Amino acid sequence: MIDPSWTGMARAELAGQVGDLRQLASVRRIVLDEGSERGVRTLAFSTGGGLDFWVFSDRSFDIGPLWWGGMPIAWQGPDGFASPALMDAERWNGHGFAQGLGGLLVTAGLEHIRQPGDGHPLHGRLPFTPGRLLAYGEDWNHPDGPILFCEGEIVLTQPGGGGYRMRRRIEAPVGGRTLRLHDRIEGLSTEEQPLAMLYHMNFGFPLIGEGTTATLRDGTTVLPTIEAVEADRTFFNCVEANDPSGTARCIVTCPGEAHGPTRRLFVDFDAEAMPWLQIWRDPRPGRRILGIEPATSERLANGTNGPGPTLKPGEEMRFGFDLILDETTSER
Repeated sequence: MIDPSWTGMARAELAGQVGDLRQLASVRRIVLDEGSERGVRTLAFSTGGGLDFWVFSDRSFDIGPLWWGGMPIAWQGPDGFASPALMDAERWNGHGFAQGLGGLLVTAGLEHIRQPGDGHPLHGRLPFTPGRLLAYGEDWNHPDGPILFCEGEIVLTQPGGGGYRMRRRIEAPVGGRTLRLHDRIEGLSTEEQPLAMLYHMNFGFPLIGEGTTATLRDGTTVLPTIEAVEADRTFFNCVEANDPSGTARCIVTCPGEAHGPTRRLFVDFDAEAMPWLQIWRDPRPGRRILGIEPATSERLANGTNGPGPTLKPGEEMRFGFDLILDETTSER
């Protein structure tokens, strides 16, 4: 991992040190070419500061693998990151979402989230939808410092007219270990319609293990230690994400082994736009997933939704989160 101190250098000065600034940090377009992943258009981000990740323009501009200092931290399913042409949300009685689950982020919505119901599949019809890439690259002259970025658009239409347009922008500071995601959702219907969003973030081994906990900024425990979760039973917890600052924070703490570093990750999100935080833990062999899931509505006991927001014709709503990776020296 390089010394990020060079990020304060002027572009002209940096350009004199290398043949191509992409030696330091870059976003590159690639296409996956094996098995079920064949043809999936991908943007490979490398910040130069120990954060590397892939964004799939063919899968709702969601995030697949993510590496932190070379360590993979996103859970990956056995189907990999399959082409959207192979996905069917209605499969398995509306549970087709499960086939494509994997990667750091799968965004659920926009008309529905959680369990199938009222003609909607599990987590709605947004997941795994191909999008239109609008822009991407490296901005070395950004006023807040150099960044990597991409921007895309996804349109979901419904029978009888209407639907949603989602504009997504993802940024990562050059030399840093922070990822910022911003969504703008516009209503395309002539009538008021429901709007549902859930950021399904999936963390796994080797980051997640014994001693891993999740808390809110005020110290509220939302996930007890991993070993306290029953070994054969999925764990759910859904809490209100109240925060006086207006920005909710979920803190996942992963103790290092022996004298290794303690790793912490912070998920920051707008507590007004997404007032609920759902924690999901599947401890079964082959799974071992920890899900951190900001959402627009409460999860009820039967797995369905409480009341959520609506979107008026032409109205726009904004959502997003920051993922911040932090490493501290172990005190043990």
